[in-house]
Amino acid sequence: MLAAFKFIDRAVKKTLTAFCAVLLSLMVAFTVYSVVMRYVFENPPVWGDLLTVLSNIWLVFFALALTVRDRDHIALDLIYSWLPIKVAFVIQQFWSVVIFGIGIVMIIYGLEAVAKMGGKYWEMWYFAWEDGGFVFKPNYMPKKYAISIVPISGFLVSVAALASILEDSLRLKAGKYEHSSDFDGDEGIDHL
Repeated sequence: MLAAFKFIDRAVKKTLTAFCAVLLSLMVAFTVYSVVMRYVFENPPVWGDLLTVLSNIWLVFFALALTVRDRDHIALDLIYSWLPIKVAFVIQQFWSVVIFGIGIVMIIYGLEAVAKMGGKYWEMWYFAWEDGGFVFKPNYMPKKYAISIVPISGFLVSVAALASILEDSLRLKAGKYEHSSDFDGDEGIDHL
């Protein structure tokens, strides 16, 4: 069971890291293309800035899940280092539960926002899944596609928080738990 958890944990981290790298590359490509088209050819694409912003938003939301899992989010590591190890453990577990709750809120209200989101991006055409395949839609992309990252990220954040809670609990039980300032998130669950 622990081996399966380790495998899934590594696979999700690598996948999210790859998504972040692709989105960062797309942001740079869209920006460079838009700037060159604007200032060299004086014919900027109407979709360039929008895709740059959407890539940035999706990048940030995917990176949020990575920071939760690696415990790189904002924390008071200095205070934790002054506390006894079990007190620091309880406080870190509390914050992981709070972050899990934030992920659940992101799922609930994100799904609601996606369901109720109206409007379309006039700059963007899109592809849709119909009749068992992707079809090109020559009208405009619904805005709900752009904000669908909120519930997706909420799910990933919740899973990452649960993984951190499980990992910290197993470390404490094994006598290997360290203060968060001493913990290297790159080691992940392998350090158990």
